[in-house]
Amino acid sequence: MNDRLSSGEPHLDAVLGGGLPANAINMLVGLPGTGKTILAQQYVFTNATPERPAVYLSTVSEPFDKILRYGQTLGFFDPKAVGRSVFYDDLGAVLNEHGLDGVAERISALFKERRPGIVVIDSFKALSAYAAGADFRRFLHNLAGHLSAYPASSFWVGEYSEDEIASAPEFAVADAIVDLSTTRAAERETRFLRVLKLRGSQFAPGRHAYRIAEHGIATFPRLADRLDETDYALEGERRSSGIAALDQMLADGYWPGASTLCAGPSGCGKTLMGLHFVFNGIRQGEPGVLATFQEHPTQLERIVKGFGWSLEEEGVELLYRSPVDLYIDEWVYDLLAAIERTSARRVLIDSLTDLQFAAPDEMRFREYMYSLVQRFSRQGVSLFMTSELPNLFEIARLSEYGVSHLSDNVVLLQYIRDGSAVRRALTVLKTRASRHEPEIREFKITPDGIVLGEPIDDPQASD
Repeated sequence: MNDRLSSGEPHLDAVLGGGLPANAINMLVGLPGTGKTILAQQYVFTNATPERPAVYLSTVSEPFDKILRYGQTLGFFDPKAVGRSVFYDDLGAVLNEHGLDGVAERISALFKERRPGIVVIDSFKALSAYAAGADFRRFLHNLAGHLSAYPASSFWVGEYSEDEIASAPEFAVADAIVDLSTTRAAERETRFLRVLKLRGSQFAPGRHAYRIAEHGIATFPRLADRLDETDYALEGERRSSGIAALDQMLADGYWPGASTLCAGPSGCGKTLMGLHFVFNGIRQGEPGVLATFQEHPTQLERIVKGFGWSLEEEGVELLYRSPVDLYIDEWVYDLLAAIERTSARRVLIDSLTDLQFAAPDEMRFREYMYSLVQRFSRQGVSLFMTSELPNLFEIARLSEYGVSHLSDNVVLLQYIRDGSAVRRALTVLKTRASRHEPEIREFKITPDGIVLGEPIDDPQASD
């Protein structure tokens, strides 16, 4: 079982440890609408050849012509392959007239006639309604024995629930089980793929997001790096933040590869501080990526022009995504690709709040951010993250899900009441492996950027 069957989608093959085992019984399971039939056909058109064709057998769930009609809308579907390397057949009539014995005879005849390399039965679960107990187990045993004796890869597709996966006898004989599901949180729906079983193979555990795209199933492997204790080089020269006074508070700037969290309420200057970080890096020959969910490119261009910058400058890459229908793992692969393509050394993520809302749960977000920060550190990529705080005054909580613990630097922006006026203030709460000035400093946003003022002695005295 060393040979692998590719899905035609590199990310899915990576989740499966190189692909599904060839010449094995593979089960694709999930509730209706999760994409099981699409994935089965994706395997069919990726691997079928005239010498080793694929036979796709429908039963009594989805009609043969419907499977074919919807398959034609997908990019992997090759009309020229139908009747040459891909053959469709409907077992519904045989099943209704002759039961499982008739199905077994028909499958045996197709093996002799077509000598297939791939056989799909969709839906396999529908077969269990035509026999019960010992009769279905006998059919299952004979079918599995026949398939194991013949060098063909089998896909059994069915609408099974989790309880049925634990009890149905067909799962005991399967070599691989891939579960497709849809999770709903508020108004957001996310599709997830899990490998429940893969005999004799290593695979990526956990839930992996996927989309049904025009080319088939697009998978985004879960970003969850394991602990890597090997040493890696750290640059010893600090880099400017782009704000001279802030560099002093950070003990002469940022360490390369460091992560900085900038937290504060709405409108206090978090995005602007991140833009200083990226555009100042460009001036020092360090390309940067602006990864934003907050500002449309048209709006962001107007902001940066006000400070003498431009999104068209060489060395800056804009990665704009809407926070609506956001898959955090899909987004992170876009980000990593942008960094590799541009050789970026600085990255602004604006903001973490959108990633938190898109994460399926707290634990997932924690491991996701740990993995991202560690990857950037090893690559020497400096990361600046913004996070919105709900309170305008008297901030008591810095960040959700422990992101501040992962960050090398933590900068707090806040509003201070001063009679009838409101002043902006900045504090460096943390710098890892270096000193910093833990003062509360007033700052102003001017046409020249962020300008720091004097320390504020007792900001609560004016409340």
